[in-house]
Amino acid sequence: MQIEPRTPTVKNPAAQFAGDVWLDFVATPHTDDQRMTVAVVRFAPGARTAWHSHARGQYLRVTQGVARFGTRDGSIIEVHPGQTLYTPPGEEHFHAASQDSFMEHIAMLESADDPATTTVWLEHITDEDYAGR
Repeated sequence: MQIEPRTPTVKNPAAQFAGDVWLDFVATPHTDDQRMTVAVVRFAPGARTAWHSHARGQYLRVTQGVARFGTRDGSIIEVHPGQTLYTPPGEEHFHAASQDSFMEHIAMLESADDPATTTVWLEHITDEDYAGR
């Protein structure tokens, strides 16, 4: 057993996020046969991801604020602290904070067989996507 070293907080790249979003890794694979990654992700008010999908799906546990998760059909799901959202493999979606508060979630996902395809990043969402249809 070992206590994992703390890694520095990183700001997520503008190519994949709009607004200020920070990431703290909790767990990452140690060996080639391990797949799980867990991170605490903090979004400033109104900040959001670009459209994306995950090869093996993703669990998101909201710990603070109100999260907005959107799908390509225009649906928006609001998730509150203590609730967990599951996105199935290949589902294109976005994560966002509400306009008036910070949001934090714990992201849990498994790497794909080819780690480069674990998350497929797409275009930024529009204001209309963020608002829902």
